[in-house]
Amino acid sequence: MGNCMRRSEKLTAEIVARDGAKVYPTVRLHGSPKSILAAYIRLALLHKAVSLDFVASEAEGTVTLQVGSEVISGSRETLLRFIDARFPGPSLSPSRREEETTSLLASLTRLHHISLLWHVERMLKWADDLKTRGAKRIVDPSVGTPRMEIRKFARSYSDVHEVMMEHAQMEETVLFPIFEKADRGLAKAAKEEHARDLPLMNGIKEVIKSVGVLDSGTPDYHEALYTLSTRLKSLQGQCKQHFAEEEVELLSLMEALELSKEQELSALEQCFEVMQGTHSRLLKFLLDGLPPHEAMKYLDLISKCRDNEKMESMLQLIVK
Repeated sequence: MGNCMRRSEKLTAEIVARDGAKVYPTVRLHGSPKSILAAYIRLALLHKAVSLDFVASEAEGTVTLQVGSEVISGSRETLLRFIDARFPGPSLSPSRREEETTSLLASLTRLHHISLLWHVERMLKWADDLKTRGAKRIVDPSVGTPRMEIRKFARSYSDVHEVMMEHAQMEETVLFPIFEKADRGLAKAAKEEHARDLPLMNGIKEVIKSVGVLDSGTPDYHEALYTLSTRLKSLQGQCKQHFAEEEVELLSLMEALELSKEQELSALEQCFEVMQGTHSRLLKFLLDGLPPHEAMKYLDLISKCRDNEKMESMLQLIVK
């Protein structure tokens, strides 16, 4: 997980989230599948690209790491310091100052923006490569024929589309009413942006369908690939502009709303509730679009959910 794109000599443009495991000893993580600490440490280890063996145990409060003859257990901070020292890569330890001063709702929304922009860029690069290759067969057998690759492209874009739609619904259902109470009309422009993006997003799905049924190598096929690339480029530009405007005009005001801790936690839980698809089968997809330290922040937000059953169901998607 984490948004580092694979470097490969293959021609395929299908972009995955991270490299395969480096040459490190297998790390055994002992902990409960229901433990927030076990899920947190597992995600940290995945960002280090190690070979990981998760060993389920009944002790929910205890997490143990075993690397060769080394065995260590303790608090989250202790385990993260060990992982950062033992395996090279970006530091995963969170900034306590940032945790204390950043609005939970603003943090959640910004992390969604980061992930969505990365996934849109990934789809655009893939579309550009399809356009360049045209109907040429690819070297990577895991992608298959041009038609098989288009089906994979369609599934991946469908995931992007679903997360983006749920994100917009979350903002309109939970965040915008909060802003409206503070300043009537504050969220009007953002709602209009959502309405503007929808036809373009749906149009891209239709173009992908067209590419999937056209004969590769024909002029219509090449034209459809060109249209696909152009529309994804437009979507990228609109998303960048829309997200930047939201962060400057809305999210920057979140602290001024002076929500109580109870109000903010309740709103955060509502966000998870609205985005059910994203926080079930697409949670790993969302996390793939985040740099390692940002993905760790997202797990911190999940851990604040006071409904233990819901929190555990999300964690199990990471731990299993």
